[in-house]
Amino acid sequence: MISSLLGKKIGMTQVYDAQNVLIPVTVVEAGPCSVTQVKTVATDGYNAVQIGFSTKKIKNTAKAELNHAKKSGLDLAPRVLGEVRLTDTPTMKVGDVVTVANFTEGQLVDVIGVTKGKGFQGVVKRFRVGGGPAAHGSMFHRRIGSIGMRQTPGRTWKNQAMPGHMGSQRRTAQNLRVVKVIADKNLILVKGAIPGANGDDVLVRTAIKGQPKSAA
Repeated sequence: MISSLLGKKIGMTQVYDAQNVLIPVTVVEAGPCSVTQVKTVATDGYNAVQIGFSTKKIKNTAKAELNHAKKSGLDLAPRVLGEVRLTDTPTMKVGDVVTVANFTEGQLVDVIGVTKGKGFQGVVKRFRVGGGPAAHGSMFHRRIGSIGMRQTPGRTWKNQAMPGHMGSQRRTAQNLRVVKVIADKNLILVKGAIPGANGDDVLVRTAIKGQPKSAA
């Protein structure tokens, strides 16, 4: 079985654990995900499983996407497709379904998503630059200030904090503990916050860095 699952961020809430401690959690609707393609070293040069989540209307589906879905026994094309790399040859077959049953309470997971987009922002909000005096007489409040050093070096340094587009970047929240798994509703409750707004697509996978090291 694969250790990754596509899903959708529902929102945040609070639950009590066995010790009656209130824990902030994010609710993720994970799966069910259908296996739409299986890749092996012999056929594609590497081992992987392609999974799909949710569906989209036929009028919004390209013919190639629809034919690809029909090969895996689906009537509608998945709205989101993701590929999970594997080290060993996959044992799953096209048409199999992956659910939240692959995850257990207490395990650590990584959640990958796209952060909220905040548009074009200045340096005060984007990089927390201090800005100038706040008094009314000052005409320098939230501007960037000097970015160069005259004739030497005669240019702006690389990685200089400048105004620009903020947010809408792929981010991974690592080592989040699974507080609860609600299998009949395809829900996973993870402790803490995850990237993205409510309704955004995410990928939940078994944590890479948080696993206990095996004895040598």
